[in-house]
Parts: sequence; C-alpha cells; structure tokens
Amino acid sequence: MSGGIKQWPEHERPREKLLKRGPEVLTDAELLALILGTGDAVSRKSALDLGRELLQEFGDLRTLAGASPAEICRIKGTGPAKAACIKAALELAGRFRARRLESNERYTSPQQVFEHYHYTYRDRRKEYFLALLLDGKNRIIKEVQVSEGSLNQSIVHPREVFSQAVRESAAAVILVHNHPTGDPTPSREDLEITRRLREAGELMGIKVLDHIIVGDGAFLSFVAQGLM
Repeated sequence: MSGGIKQWPEHERPREKLLKRGPEVLTDAELLALILGTGDAVSRKSALDLGRELLQEFGDLRTLAGASPAEICRIKGTGPAKAACIKAALELAGRFRARRLESNERYTSPQQVFEHYHYTYRDRRKEYFLALLLDGKNRIIKEVQVSEGSLNQSIVHPREVFSQAVRESAAAVILVHNHPTGDPTPSREDLEITRRLREAGELMGIKVLDHIIVGDGAFLSFVAQGLM
C-alpha cells in the first residue's frame, strides 16, 4: 500500500497497531517505519516503504545495524536525519541486550567481558583493540581504545597500552579485541602482540591478566586456552 500512512485505515497503521496490540505484532519494516517517522515526499514513499526497502537492501536488522550512515543514506528518501535515527535506535537495542561492565565492578571471568562487548563489536567490519585497566583488587578503572584497524605491531604498541595504565595507576590490564570474521581463533599476529605486551607489562610491574578475542556468538580467552 503506497501513499502517506495517515491515509491508511487506522487498524493498518504501525503506531496504532503497536498501541492497541503491542510491539511484538509489528513486522521489522513496521518497526523501522515508526523509527523513521515520516516517508519521503519527493519519491512518494511512505515510512513503511522505506522500512521495507532498507530491509531488502541490507537483508536483516543485524546487517542494517552494522551499516554506516552513508550506506543507509544510499536508499533514496533516507537522508542523514533518518540514518541517525536508525543507528541510534539499533545501538540502543544492542546496549540493552549487552551486560554492561561498570566502573569499579570486579572482573571475575572472560565470559563477563564477552557479554559486555559482544553486541557492540560482533558486527564491526574493522578490528578494535581495547585495554581494560584494573586496580589491585581486579576492579575496573577505565576502558581504553588502543587502536582501530587491522592489528599489527606498529599500531598496537606497548606504549599505547601502558602509558594509560601508568597514568591511571592500574595494577593489571585485560586485552580485548574483535575479529570481524566472527571466528575468535587467534592469528599469529595476535599471539605475537600478546607476547610482546605481556613482556612489557612484566617490566613495568603491570600484569596482563588475559587477552579476550570477541567473535560472533563466541569468544576465546588466551588464559583459558593455555596460550599465556
């Protein structure tokens, strides 16, 4: 059905359906239509038309969540404002599902770290390398992003990790990075970087407790696998 949604019979409008029957009865396209709010007057597309076209282009909500605003804007009638609304809504959904690590929370297991980072990084197309800084009781002080992009020894340098650790008086660090392929199996580069950072930490008196690789629905802990 084309044309403005306001012209539709009331029982077919996404907003009215949600209010009367609950959000679970709406399709993904209808939920997107509510996020978009309005259609595009120039192309005469309703918000639901745009929602359907976005899903047709990207396949599903998860792929859409991983798309950049520029990629979303390629859909005619979906400009920067609508792209921002979509990104914000899907990011909020991901944060709701994730188990957030809080400052001063005590680190207890790699599963805890995986649950915190999984929804944020599982669909990223680039690798992100992070360090969690901990105090002497393994309580989280701060998260530091060390690098963005494919890992190599030039961008993941000990000074980038430990300068922040020294500044925050951290007693230990946990290394975390994602694999865009979804497979958390460590590469040769991952193993070498971990070795170098452990050695640097030993010299500085800052222990590297673990290196956790986040994949798609799975993770790998270097400690659990006997790799450090």
